[in-house]
Amino acid sequence: MSETEQLASVQPTADPSRRRLLLATTGAVGAVGVAAAAWPFLASLRPSARALAVGAPVEVFIGDLEPGQLVRVQWRGSTIGILRRTQTMLENLPVVEPRLRDPDSDDAGQQPEYARNEHRSIKPEYLVLNMHCTHLGCVPSMIPQVGAQPFDADWRGGFFCGCHRSTFDLAGRVFRGVPAGRNLLIPPHSYVDDDNIIIGVDPEGAA
Repeated sequence: MSETEQLASVQPTADPSRRRLLLATTGAVGAVGVAAAAWPFLASLRPSARALAVGAPVEVFIGDLEPGQLVRVQWRGSTIGILRRTQTMLENLPVVEPRLRDPDSDDAGQQPEYARNEHRSIKPEYLVLNMHCTHLGCVPSMIPQVGAQPFDADWRGGFFCGCHRSTFDLAGRVFRGVPAGRNLLIPPHSYVDDDNIIIGVDPEGAA
């Protein structure tokens, strides 16, 4: 047998492990290619910044809310307060009206039309309001106690903003002579039933 024939007959056999490695590498490269091609499509399915900013409605259980109790939730990046007012709180609303900047909520942009009333709510007992002060956006504290306070000698209960000393009554109406120029805002809201409020949805048939 010639030297050429001897070399031809001694060709190395295929290494099974090497073949599996090559196949795996090829598959991985292919998968990366598919993922890269799919990325623009998957990215297009994400919510837009506008959609995230708008925010979905938030349903809140109020069945165990005690009279005088305030609960806070988040909606559209804002703190929303839900207050179950006592009868005394409701009775004090007309008492402070002479001291308020806009007692009749004449600024239509402050609340939906169905909340443009003395108590600024659908049901007098429950107040739903955006807690951010209309001056610079701080979140006021609720001070429900009736009696002299360092910031008001004739306090009938309400909201006090510690940032710049703006005050609001227990319907979120702003007092005269404070930095805030508008009432606290009332968000759209409605009742799913007696125990649940949904924030971000107007009542059926509301204008």
